[in-house]
Amino acid sequence: MSVDNSSKTILIAEDSSVILNLTRKILELQKYKIVLAKNGGEVIKQIESNPINCVLMDINIPVKDGMECTREIRRHADPRISQLPIIAITGNANNYSMDQFREAGVTDYLPKPLDFDALVRVVKQYVG
Repeated sequence: MSVDNSSKTILIAEDSSVILNLTRKILELQKYKIVLAKNGGEVIKQIESNPINCVLMDINIPVKDGMECTREIRRHADPRISQLPIIAITGNANNYSMDQFREAGVTDYLPKPLDFDALVRVVKQYVG
C-alpha cells in the first residue's frame, strides 16, 4: 500500500543551499510538499502562511537561530502551530544537550552530515 504524502508539507529551515536542495529532493521523492525558509526570520512567516505538518530546523541559521525559532513556535497562540513536530538538524549537536533541545521544544534531532535514510524515517515517524 503506497502512502500518499502529497497533502503533507514539510518546512525546511536551512541556509546552506546544498543541504537544502538535497533534503528537498529526498523529501519530494517521498511525495512531500516542501516549503523553504533560508533564515530564522522566515520560519514563522512560512508556518503562518502555509499548512505545515513538520519542521526540519537547522540549528545554525542566520537572523534567529533554530533554538530561538523553536521556542517561538512553541509559544505560538495557534495550537496547530505550537504543536508541530520540530526536527532539529545540527552539525554540532555536542553544543547542545538533549535536555536543552527538549527545553526549547525540539521533538527529535538528526546530526549532520545528514543520513538521508534516517531523515526519511524520522519525517515519516512524525508526519505519517
